[in-house]
Amino acid sequence: MRRVHPAWLVLGALTFCMMAASGLRAVFGVYIKPMEAEFGWSRSALSGAAAVSLLFLGASGPFLGRLADRWGPRRVITLCVGLLGFGAIGSAFVQQLWHVYVTAGLMMAIGAGGVALSTGSTLVARWFEKRRGLAMGLAGGAMSAGQLVVIPLATGLTLVFGWRASFLSLGIAVLLLALPIAMSLIRNDPEERGGAPYGATGPVKTAAQAAALQRAGRVSFADAARVPQFWLLMTTFFVCGYTSNGMVLTHFMPHALEHSFTELQASSALGVMGAMNVLGTIGSGWICDRFGRRGPLATYYFLRGLSLLFLLYVWDVPSLHVWAAVFGLNYISTVPPTTTLTANIFGRYSVGELSGWIFFAHQVGAALGAALAGWVFEWTGSYSAAFVSAAVMAIVASALALGIREEPVHRVGGPDMAPHTPPGGSDTPRGTRGAPRSRAETGVPEMVSGTAGRSDSPRETRGAARPPASPVIGGS
Repeated sequence: MRRVHPAWLVLGALTFCMMAASGLRAVFGVYIKPMEAEFGWSRSALSGAAAVSLLFLGASGPFLGRLADRWGPRRVITLCVGLLGFGAIGSAFVQQLWHVYVTAGLMMAIGAGGVALSTGSTLVARWFEKRRGLAMGLAGGAMSAGQLVVIPLATGLTLVFGWRASFLSLGIAVLLLALPIAMSLIRNDPEERGGAPYGATGPVKTAAQAAALQRAGRVSFADAARVPQFWLLMTTFFVCGYTSNGMVLTHFMPHALEHSFTELQASSALGVMGAMNVLGTIGSGWICDRFGRRGPLATYYFLRGLSLLFLLYVWDVPSLHVWAAVFGLNYISTVPPTTTLTANIFGRYSVGELSGWIFFAHQVGAALGAALAGWVFEWTGSYSAAFVSAAVMAIVASALALGIREEPVHRVGGPDMAPHTPPGGSDTPRGTRGAPRSRAETGVPEMVSGTAGRSDSPRETRGAARPPASPVIGGS
């Protein structure tokens, strides 16, 4: 019987923790109207708490991703799962508006931020050489499954026991289920167990060799900021946050209730969305491994823009579920192409910090979308203008995604710059022959031969006559 590679066990533990974290952080929209009824707080005040949560969720990403790169993702994930559970328990006992901002807006946001894209992509990049897109699709699908499981559960608990008991029960469940799984099954690197990443070829590296490669191969934020691809990834993911977490996840429930749908009908639509998210995100990962990443990413944003326009014309429960299915297919399908592009362009030892910054842009967009939609509703009594703005931005992001060039970027002197023989060439990368020393030292991008024969390259690039050019960014 063929032995299962440990990478899949680690991925299974990661997906469970991401499912719990994503689902629990996403339930705040369920509690908006019950909190309004109990405390008399305005929609914009509670939308502000949601915006703060989304902002801290993103702002913690670069810091937590950097910690994951340096300390290992296992420690970060374990600590943040605990913080998330205690934040949910604290939210069950709030009495003042600022309590909501501290518990749900700060504690739960940072806790969920440590079990999100920055740490998850770090773990996937370290454990998977092949099937990286599929692995990230499974992790992203877990975030969608969190909506499918936790949001309807939170709604049911709220209707039967009240919103406080709902928050309390979910927080305790995270501490009893997710925290032990994170502590017992997640490991930082395959080298810790004397193994190699899934699909890796060549000799197995020791833990010391892996640590040396990690130190030498990191691309910092300052280095990445010199490369246009990084800003395109940040900009498109900003739009992703604005159109998904900020606009739809926060305001879909109150929007549906304002249009005479019941709480169960709206939550069941979110359940449909979550189910289609799982299928769409896993399918997106498979598509990225097989056909590349840039074209699918552009397609996802374009379809998202069309689906947001369709939301304005939903008229009954079947049409609501049709919209939820269409929107759900591309809700988190942008995650596999974005994270695998980051890993393929900047290297597996830089994914945590750089994904954190990209995810920060996502959450800035989400915070802006959540706050803007609340303000638009109070000004106009409708969410229509907010949803139209989201549709326009998604279509613009589709065009920007086509400008992302998937070319490996390396620090001068990093391990990936080791001499290699391009097809039909010498061992010296062409762009480095006779290059002035001052350009490399000042960090000005130069075009040199990219890495040949990547195991996760899309099918159409295999067997190309010459590997693509790639910029070098200066190290200090």
